[in-house]
Amino acid sequence: MPTAASEPLTPERILETTEEVLRRFGPTKATVVDVARALGVSHGSVYRHFPSKAALREAVTDRWLAKSVLMLEEIASAPAESAPSKLEAWLEALFEAKRHKAGDDPELFATYTVLLAENSGIVDTHLTELIDQLARIIAEGVEAGSLAADDVPAAARAVFDATGRFHDPQYAADWVSPTIFTEFEAVTSLIIRGLRA
Repeated sequence: MPTAASEPLTPERILETTEEVLRRFGPTKATVVDVARALGVSHGSVYRHFPSKAALREAVTDRWLAKSVLMLEEIASAPAESAPSKLEAWLEALFEAKRHKAGDDPELFATYTVLLAENSGIVDTHLTELIDQLARIIAEGVEAGSLAADDVPAAARAVFDATGRFHDPQYAADWVSPTIFTEFEAVTSLIIRGLRA
């Protein structure tokens, strides 16, 4: 098996290593030199793939957010599910993904919270992608007659906003509450009942 230094230096490998460095040092102390050292290469080699520290941090943030989008897209695109079932599954999957990111790796979650604040353009794109998925689910339900919404994009945005406590990182401390699942179920049930045709 090749050593870390003998493996090809790819953007993906740099991003994976950057996550480890961020986990170890945090967003304020981690440097491109730290990433290069962990990879066993010069910092110039990292800069050939990412022209600046900001570009590297932006790419790491985008990669982290994209994982959620891909996972949720599988639910939004599932052909056999009804729209109300998809909507419930989508909201549940988003909440579970955020809870696991916060609970399973609190250091990296805290780091990403800082990086998200730095990369508002990436965050805006991410939120748009999520709301677009919700809009597609709701539109499917309207077309099938199982959901009702006069303005599908507005309904999707309202659903996203109404469930913010269960996916917005600023509420992460609430996600360990013993009543959080009951509260989540109450909110999602109310939303789905409200959208039923």
